[in-house]
Amino acid sequence: MSGLWRQVRWRAADYAYAVRRQAAGLLSRTTAETYTSPRHVRNPPVLMLPGVFESWRFLEPLARALYDHGHPVHVVAPLGWNRGSVPDMAEIAATCLTDLDLTGVVVVAHSKGGLIGKSLMGRSDVGGRVLGMVAVNTPFSGSPYARWLPLRSVRAFLPDDEVITALAAQRADHSRIVSVGTCFDPHIPAGSELPGARNVRLATPGHFRALIDPELLGLLRRELARFAGDPRPE
Repeated sequence: MSGLWRQVRWRAADYAYAVRRQAAGLLSRTTAETYTSPRHVRNPPVLMLPGVFESWRFLEPLARALYDHGHPVHVVAPLGWNRGSVPDMAEIAATCLTDLDLTGVVVVAHSKGGLIGKSLMGRSDVGGRVLGMVAVNTPFSGSPYARWLPLRSVRAFLPDDEVITALAAQRADHSRIVSVGTCFDPHIPAGSELPGARNVRLATPGHFRALIDPELLGLLRRELARFAGDPRPE
């Protein structure tokens, strides 16, 4: 029973954070260009991709921290609340890459954003613009819980969904992906481990609260430096 109660508390804290973050995003007055031009530029530039029912501002704390560290951070505002299919959202993100002429970028993604990022990496038109990706709590193998909600944008995460299975078969880029999971993810019971990728597990429980884990920020700085070939991430 103590284990069950612990999970209940973890879920409550996770959803409370998500609600606060959504509210903060709605009140934010920053623009898509706010984090693109740091004073002292550090490579690589970052492309941020949020999860389903998340606008880019849901990831704003990470965007601000990476910007303060010198990384130009680009967002894909036309994704809106990211409710469309993964292929459609990947098309929007690909247009952003080409319109802004971004090259040598690292995708930093949350949840569904990691599926969009993986789709980008597999495309012949823009895949060469992406150095790699750090994906946080991404359902690379889908989630059986998706069948509980009668929403097309959620049911697309079923393990046997054609997009999920097609992306799972796309293995050539796994060595350029860092998949970050948590010790307990209420949305992805099987976890977010991706064969062939670098898989990292955080001690923070939850699907959303990992985004404010100081360990994640340190990991991002190290991985961005590694992708850029910089031995001095700090």
